[in-house]
Amino acid sequence: MTRKLVGVNRRGFFKIAGVTALGLAGRPALPLLAQEPIWAEPLTAKRWAMLVDIKACMHKGGCRDCVAACHRVHNVPDFGNPKDDVKWIWKEHYGEALPDQKYEYMPGELEQRDVLVFCNHCDNPPCTRVCPTQATWKREDGVVMMDWHRCIGCRYCIAACPYGSRSFNWRDPRPHIGEITPEFPTRTRGVVEKCNFCEERLAKGLPPACVEACRDRGLLFGDLEDPNSEVRRILRVRHAIRRKPALGTQPQVYYLV
Repeated sequence: MTRKLVGVNRRGFFKIAGVTALGLAGRPALPLLAQEPIWAEPLTAKRWAMLVDIKACMHKGGCRDCVAACHRVHNVPDFGNPKDDVKWIWKEHYGEALPDQKYEYMPGELEQRDVLVFCNHCDNPPCTRVCPTQATWKREDGVVMMDWHRCIGCRYCIAACPYGSRSFNWRDPRPHIGEITPEFPTRTRGVVEKCNFCEERLAKGLPPACVEACRDRGLLFGDLEDPNSEVRRILRVRHAIRRKPALGTQPQVYYLV
């Protein structure tokens, strides 16, 4: 038996479809489609890792291109005061970020510098174990994720993270976003947020926003399990340190010194 569309016969249906197609054809292409093709192959890895070249960052002085790019792409609010600060990537003094990574003959200029910090996407993340709603979890490729719809704002993950990598929205963040990026969801008051290694960009075949914004290769991103990847080649010839390695969290952000 052939089903009929309610209120529209077969001829009328195709007439409407044709008019709709003509209307769409007359419109300019969406900017998003022009910049990020929907057919782009996603970037995949067995274990994503980030390298931070401290010396490369030192050459740029007070450069914050990576911070600006990340916060713009992810609709990170700017409340204008440290009390309500929400951040995905930021800079901390070397001694605070890497307190147990000092040695006797360390270059003085290195010890006095600020270094980039963000979520370490640990192999053994304590934040995921304490979340009562499983709003945060680790993917097979190592990315530690956040589901803001499941977050109940208990802040157990903030207490469990030894790196201070998570922020809590004490106030509604939306009025404090300069220009909202429609391709990424905004958050609400009462939820935790953090760096997600730009998992939404990886799915579109794009590198993390911070890596793309860094013009001096101070940030490198790749597959740690691939012996031929750039991150593995660099780790073979450069000395790298990690934040608070004695804690056993196995952070997957490496600092080249």
